[in-house]
Amino acid sequence: MRRRGVSFGAVLWLIIGLVVALSNGYGITNFSSLISFLLALFLWPLVLLGVSLHLQF
Repeated sequence: MRRRGVSFGAVLWLIIGLVVALSNGYGITNFSSLISFLLALFLWPLVLLGVSLHLQF
């Protein structure tokens, strides 16, 4: 039987994304900052390249 679950690579991607997002000022204070944080969490290589994912609603 094959084991189902989250891969090590996916967990590592999210951990790195969490560190990058928090160290670049992506916090959660309202809905737009939550969306910005989630974008930074999953698209952290863009944050490292200098792309700002801060959204203003």
